Amino acid sequence: MGYGRILVALDRSELAKEVLQQAIALAQKESSQLMLFYCIPVDSQDLSIYPSFYGEAAIGFSQVIQEHLEERQTEAREWLQSIAQQVKEDGVQCEWDVKVGEPGRWIRDMAKNWDADLVVLGRRGLKGLAEVFLGSVSSYVIHHVQCSVLIVQH
Repeated sequence: MGYGRILVALDRSELAKEVLQQAIALAQKESSQLMLFYCIPVDSQDLSIYPSFYGEAAIGFSQVIQEHLEERQTEAREWLQSIAQQVKEDGVQCEWDVKVGEPGRWIRDMAKNWDADLVVLGRRGLKGLAEVFLGSVSSYVIHHVQCSVLIVQH
């Protein structure tokens, strides 16, 4: 069974380089197309950089958050475009996409909507209570996507 469509879930960690290298090597071997995907997570830690507002000030707060997310999306698009160019120079067809939200759920949805045969992603190596409280994107993906999953270990 070949992998014609490989979804590559990237983050901005050092492990992402290894994830990408393995996905490219597999795509070259299988003559696959890659979908490079990055999700900008939004959590309470992101929101904690802003002071609390009440009433009418909440509208300004929403604008500040929106502007912050737009900046992060612009940076992510530029980053993915540069990676996609490198991938194409390696002779592999690729697309890319950026979403904002919960990474595991977006990876699941992208895999389904793009009809991926394989998802490639990294694993931070959280164990025990850290994994329980912080969650694990790789664990979520393994249990919720309908295609094969390749986990690149840290």
